[in-house]
Amino acid sequence: MSMTCAFIGLGVMGYPMAGHLQRGGFTTTVYNRTQSKAQNWASEFAGESAATPAQAAKDASLVMLCVGNDDDVRSVVYGDDGVLATMQAGSILVDHTTASAELAKEIAEAAKERGIGFLDAPVSGGQQGAENGVLTAMIGGDRDALERADEALACYAKTREYMGPAGHGQLAKMVNQICIAGVVQGLSEGLQLARKVGLDPDTLINAISQGAAGSWQMKNRYNTMWAQHYEHGFAVDWMRKDLKIALSEAERQGLSMPMTALVDQFYAEVQKMGGSRWDTSSLLARLERK
Repeated sequence: MSMTCAFIGLGVMGYPMAGHLQRGGFTTTVYNRTQSKAQNWASEFAGESAATPAQAAKDASLVMLCVGNDDDVRSVVYGDDGVLATMQAGSILVDHTTASAELAKEIAEAAKERGIGFLDAPVSGGQQGAENGVLTAMIGGDRDALERADEALACYAKTREYMGPAGHGQLAKMVNQICIAGVVQGLSEGLQLARKVGLDPDTLINAISQGAAGSWQMKNRYNTMWAQHYEHGFAVDWMRKDLKIALSEAERQGLSMPMTALVDQFYAEVQKMGGSRWDTSSLLARLERK
């Protein structure tokens, strides 16, 4: 495989995503702010680690980012130690971070000035999807860059949908998070009533999940929610970050999203309960608190 890759950011998503790249035949060098994690990855996957993002990206034809937020993206893209300092013309930068559409447009312009392709490609599917290599990527940017990067992205993203120009991948991810928020709140209220009136959860879900009420959240989270187990999955802190981005975009567009704003505040209450790292299904815990 002639394409060499760099992967910046080895969190719960990035670590396995980079592993799929390496195992898929793409020679991969990684960078992580905590160097020991990068070294552990290099040992586990027989890859390489670098001391800075710039060093990781130096010889890469494809550079992926998967960090925390807009500021984190800027910190690994710009400056002497950022990836743009060493990326060559003709290479491609792919940002898997869930960030703002404005940032995607900004970096797309900075990359274009250097002859570098750019894709904003936030993913959904969570830690489990990353580990199993079955994520969904919502992709904005240069379609030609996507065609050249697609084989590598397929190592961990089973579904790859091109959404439009730079920023459209992030806009699609905002819609994704808005829809999740509403579904989880509805499921939480339904399960709260079910427990109160004494319905059997397994029988209930078997009855209602096959029709219009069914959802991924219902199928995959009802049993852990019923058991009050939230130490898994996508953290409330990250969901609040994503909803803030969505609400800011809605304000920019002159739109009202009262349900999203309300659920965001419910998640703020979960944080105050000590649930910052709980799974997003912990909205039920807020309803059932004593």
